[in-house]
Amino acid sequence: MSRAERYRGRVFSVVTHEVTMPGGGTAARDVVEHIGAVGVAAVDERDRIVLIRQYRHPLGRAIWELPAGLVDVAGEDLAATALRELAEEVDLVAGRLEVLVDMHTSPGWTNERIRLFLARELGEVPPEHRHERRDEEADLEVAWFDLDRAVSMALAGEITNGPCVAGVLAAARARDQGWAGLRPSDAPRPG
Repeated sequence: MSRAERYRGRVFSVVTHEVTMPGGGTAARDVVEHIGAVGVAAVDERDRIVLIRQYRHPLGRAIWELPAGLVDVAGEDLAATALRELAEEVDLVAGRLEVLVDMHTSPGWTNERIRLFLARELGEVPPEHRHERRDEEADLEVAWFDLDRAVSMALAGEITNGPCVAGVLAAARARDQGWAGLRPSDAPRPG
C-alpha cells in the first residue's frame, strides 16, 4: 500500500492510499486521518443530560451536541481530556467517569475515533475557575434535557450529531440497566 499526503492541518490530514483489493486489483482511496476526539454524556441525579447547541459552519447552523473536544494535548489521557472539555464547555466537574461507548464516526472515509464517557456525580466549576469561551465556543447554548426527552429528540431528528445520538441512546440504555456493565474510564480502546 502506498500513501500520498494531499493536505496536512492541525486536526486532520487528507491522504490517498493505493490499496490492493480482495480481487487482486488496486484502487485509490482518499482518507481523512483524524487526531481523535472525546465526548461526555453528563447525566445528573435527576436523569437530565446536558447538551450544547453550537454553530457548525459546514451545516450553516447550530446543532445539539454533547460536550466534546479533540485529543490535542500531548500526553493527556482520554479521561482527562473528557473532564477538561466538560469543565470548559459546560462548567461542570464529575465525581464519576466511565466509558460509555467507543465509535468510529464515518469509517468509509476517515479513521476518526471518538470515545464517549458517562459523567455522573456532577458539580459546578467555581466561577473564578471557569474557562473563557472564544471563537465557536463563545456563543454556546447550554441546556439540560430529561434523558428520555433527549432520546425522543434523537429519534425525531432534532439531534443529528452522530456522537450525540450515540451518547444519548447509550446513556439511556445504561441508566435502564442500572448503570451496570460500564467500563472504567481508563479502559483500553478497542482496536
